[in-house]
Amino acid sequence: MAPFRGRGGRATSVRGVGRGRGRGRGGSYGERKQYFTTSRVEASDEDSAASEAEQTESGSDIQSNATGGESTDEEEEVGATAKPYNALLQVFQSTASHEAPKRKKRKTVHEERLDSPAENISHIGTVDLAEDITEDNADAAEDMAAAEAVDDEEDSSDPFEVHFANPDDNQLSRKLKALSKNEWERDRMPFGSLGRCTIQFPKDGPGHPSKKRLMSSPTALNLKKKLQAPAVARIPRFNDVEQAVASLVFEYQDLIFGARTVANAEGLRRLTCLHALNHILKTRDRVVRNNTRLVKADPSQDLEFRDQGFTRPKVLMLLNTRQSCAKAVETIMQLYEPEQQENKSRFQESFVDQENLISDEKPEDFREIFEGNDDNDFRLGVKFTRKTAKFFSPFYNSDIIFASPLGLRLAIDGKDSKKKDYDFLSSIEIVVMDQADAIFMQNWDHVEYIFEHLNLQPKDAHGCDFSRVRSWYLDGNSKHLRQNIILSSYIFPSLSVLYSKHMLNIAGKVRYQPSYAGAISSLNFRVKQSFSRFDSSSPVLDPDARFNYFTTAVVPSLSRHSKGSDGSGPGILVFIPDYLDFVKLRNYFANSPTTQNISFGAVSEYAEPSDASRARSHFMTGRHSVLLYTGRAHHFRRIVIKGVKRVIMYQVPENPIFYKEIVGEFIGQSIAMGKLEEPDASTRVLFSKWDRLALERTVGTGRVEKMIADKNDTFDFI
Repeated sequence: MAPFRGRGGRATSVRGVGRGRGRGRGGSYGERKQYFTTSRVEASDEDSAASEAEQTESGSDIQSNATGGESTDEEEEVGATAKPYNALLQVFQSTASHEAPKRKKRKTVHEERLDSPAENISHIGTVDLAEDITEDNADAAEDMAAAEAVDDEEDSSDPFEVHFANPDDNQLSRKLKALSKNEWERDRMPFGSLGRCTIQFPKDGPGHPSKKRLMSSPTALNLKKKLQAPAVARIPRFNDVEQAVASLVFEYQDLIFGARTVANAEGLRRLTCLHALNHILKTRDRVVRNNTRLVKADPSQDLEFRDQGFTRPKVLMLLNTRQSCAKAVETIMQLYEPEQQENKSRFQESFVDQENLISDEKPEDFREIFEGNDDNDFRLGVKFTRKTAKFFSPFYNSDIIFASPLGLRLAIDGKDSKKKDYDFLSSIEIVVMDQADAIFMQNWDHVEYIFEHLNLQPKDAHGCDFSRVRSWYLDGNSKHLRQNIILSSYIFPSLSVLYSKHMLNIAGKVRYQPSYAGAISSLNFRVKQSFSRFDSSSPVLDPDARFNYFTTAVVPSLSRHSKGSDGSGPGILVFIPDYLDFVKLRNYFANSPTTQNISFGAVSEYAEPSDASRARSHFMTGRHSVLLYTGRAHHFRRIVIKGVKRVIMYQVPENPIFYKEIVGEFIGQSIAMGKLEEPDASTRVLFSKWDRLALERTVGTGRVEKMIADKNDTFDFI
């Protein structure tokens, strides 16, 4: 079945690649119309409108896309198999000696789609490297003039200095040794007035995260002078959530925050954007200051400054939709207050949609995710100079990259998957992923793919001055200094895997998950809620164990339910969070002799609107006794299904709001319409010990441990 079509969706022949809520699984990866002339990154020319008119050269070589002289200081992982410094130099020098060009040309992304302004996100063309260096030198001269007038003093206690610029070699060595052995200390710490959270930090390493003080306002932060006044103006004081988060984020510790809500989303966005911008400015100013010192130094002096990474981009923001990207960009612009914003009108046209408004009848979390431009295929580079913010700058000339997981993966793979380009991710020092729960509803494989390509050793030099590259980049340890900040409404198993596998920060990592009262206590009427536990030996075998339990313990009871007193059907809704489980059950209902007398319909994220409407109508009138309904269909559409009298949840929904809506609203509507009496309403939920996180949000923190470990396997609530 084809996917839903969201408003403004682009036609596509591949599921999951179209725009907005019409994507079903929201971003599955496959063959699609290519927007690249080569395998290099999609990004648009950083220059002004005049430079956008430049003619691009045809047939240019992808591998020569170097951004000479662009690298700013940043530290990230060189890669798990990084070569020693001398070997690395020999590789790049050997390549350069064969080419020996008289005048270097740099590839930049410059091709534009004529049919969609929203996709004008730069493709590869050629820009004269000498001209680009001239522009950067002019920017550097302006920066240095300002730095000499009002310069920030280098504070040895500044977390930027301690973690990135000048880490203690002995401490760094001990922490890296502990991480190589996967040796972590674990503890719990207060999280403001919100409860407690779990922390982990390298064994035998100083700097226990639980000892960090809470910060009441931006004045307590080590901010660049340029940011202090705008930060205080927009965030006079931190609330409890912001205090707890700021004390971790600005200390460069990894964080998974599992309590993001619509109410606190803006405050969290301001904090993460302020931190990212502060890091970019400190990195840039350090390089500019050292450049000036080298110019003014006596030729007899042997100065060495290790202040850079391999490539310029230092911050990566993974976001759900173009609209969420627009919000993050606007927040950064409010804090940075540039005198000029190049290509801003083009950005507004491509990323902002004021007309896509959603009815107030939809839940507020749904409106936040899908209102505005809900396209989830995008990437954007932004470059900062002292006075200017340049939108659509080529990735290798950008300070920060905004992207959706789908958009960034397409940029990495390009047209030719054999010539992948991920060097622009080699020096990422801060990763921010907002609305991770919404991104999970797209295709989480893209997220894992991106993290696997962070901080790898670059394949090309890209104009890097290796004498300025920090030693822990050259040693292949930059992934251990990269900070990861993930904001989500709740924590789910795939996020826990990411936490264990890719969050390896020497400063430690913190995981916050609030206590839950339970979605079962939020219903406005009395209904029997039964939770049935089945045995499952491992997460890998869990789907088969669940299917066997459902077909032997649940299906036989479906045919015994008679029609209602009004002649309508039994109204059994089977909610299936995972699409693969849905396919398995749909085939079972269609082909098994056990279910041959059970009429059923199906609504999934890939159902055509007409097919979904027909299935719902037949279910409401009783023509279908059972309706199979997927979690992603509910996420992308929030359909109101009428005629529900009994709910069977094949698995506990990850989002506790779904439980309240499906049980509370669907059954509650039938009761309110007089189609169902309260004593006749019921819900049954299947779970195993591997569903602990979702179960806790549904039944409450105080009940989950007993339900997982108790000898009884059935638990009833009213």
